Parts: sequence; structure tokens; C-alpha cells
Amino acid sequence: MNTFRIYEDLRVSLGDEAARALAQTLGGMFDELRNTVTKDDLHVLRESIDGDVSRLDAAITRLADAQARTEERVSELAEAQGRTEARVSELAEAQGRTEARVSELAEAQGRTEARVADLAVAQQEMSLVIQRLTIRTDTVVGRTFELQFRDRITSYLGCFLRRGRLVGNDELLELIEPHVDAREADDFLRADAVVKGMVDEVPTYVVVEVSCTGDVEDIVRAERRAKTLRKAGLASIPLLACDAISPESLTFARMTGVRVWCNGSMVEAAA
Repeated sequence: MNTFRIYEDLRVSLGDEAARALAQTLGGMFDELRNTVTKDDLHVLRESIDGDVSRLDAAITRLADAQARTEERVSELAEAQGRTEARVSELAEAQGRTEARVSELAEAQGRTEARVADLAVAQQEMSLVIQRLTIRTDTVVGRTFELQFRDRITSYLGCFLRRGRLVGNDELLELIEPHVDAREADDFLRADAVVKGMVDEVPTYVVVEVSCTGDVEDIVRAERRAKTLRKAGLASIPLLACDAISPESLTFARMTGVRVWCNGSMVEAAA
């Protein structure tokens, strides 16, 4: 405290002696009060500081321990991360090898599919060739069988048809032309063979369809062409000559009244 300043401020109003005395009194009181507060506060402050320092040391110690544990855990995590990265690298390499293998397999699959496609085309071409050869073979075999049957027809049908002879198209056309239209005449002249002879002592024309394997179409043709002769007022019998026939076709032949010669002999008379 500035006691002189206080003295100067009071001197005018109180006078010199009174102002000096009051200034001194106030200065002493202020010094005593300052000393008292400072000593007590300093003691309390020192105790507070000592406690805070102790707590701070303890906190620092705990922090240091925690930091050590953290660093230890970080080190463990770093090692684990290293192992993980190594494993990931191994897996990446394995994935690369797998992808390379898959690519190789895909290329092999592509080559295989291309080869299969080539084989399929070759197979298709081969099937067409075999089909054409089969058709030609069947045609040749059928034609051969037809010619053989025509050449030996009288001997083949000897027990069924007596005094048989082949009838030419010119003679047949003269017989049927006045009684049928051009379409029917043209169809009739395509019969494989027509033989005239005696069947059960009755003069009869036998209209023959020749086929290696007799089927329903052969039976239908034989009956249709024999019917053309019947339109002309001539007795006629349809006959299918074949090397083989299914039971179903044989049943159909009986139902339609067509005789069947199969593999060297008459099978049965139509009902």
C-alpha cells in the first residue's frame, strides 16, 4: 500500500498530523493483514501442492504403466498384422495360381468344345453319308429282289398260281384303259409285276408288290392296283412278296384281303 499517497490525499482535509497518523495506521494494518494472509495461504497452498504433486506422480505412474501395456499390445498387434499380411500374401499367391489353373482349364475346355463341335459336324456328315448309302443299298437290294422275283415268279408262285405268265404293260393298258381314268391307269402300270394264271382253277390276275421288308404302304398299293383290274371286270388278287414282314403288317394284310409271299413261301391266305 502507498501510505504517502494516502497521506497526501488526507492532508488537505485532516491536516498534516492527523493525515500522517492515519496513513501510518492504515499502512501498518495493511502490512499485518498482508503478512497474516500470506502465511496462512502459503501453508495451505503448500499442502495442496504437495497433495496434487503426489496425485500427479501416481497418475503419471499409472499412465506410464498403461503406456507400457499399450506399447506391448501394439507390438503384439503389429506382429499379428505381420502374420496376417504374410498369410494374405500367401493366399493372394494361391489365388493367382488358382486363377491361372482356371484359365488353363477354360482354354482346355474351349479346345475340347471346339473338338466336340468338329466331331459333331463330322458325325453329322457321316450320318448323312451312311443314310445315303443305306438308301442306295436298300434301293439296290429292293431292285435286285424285285428282278429276282420277276425272273422266278412262276416257280415262286407255282403251288398258288398254275400256268402263270408275266403280263406286259401294253396288254394291261388295253384291258383297263376303257374303264379307268388316266391317273388310275398310270398308278396301275407302276405295279412291280402282274401275273396271269389259274388260281383255284379260275383265270386270275395276280398284282404283285415286291419289297424286302413288307409294310402297310406296300399292302395298300397292292390292293389299290388289284382293284383297278376289278373295275375292268377282271378277277384279280393282290399279293405282297417280301423277305420279312412284321406281325402287325401281316394282320393288316389279312384284313385287306392281300396275300403274302414271304421268304420263299405263301404265308397264309387272306380271310
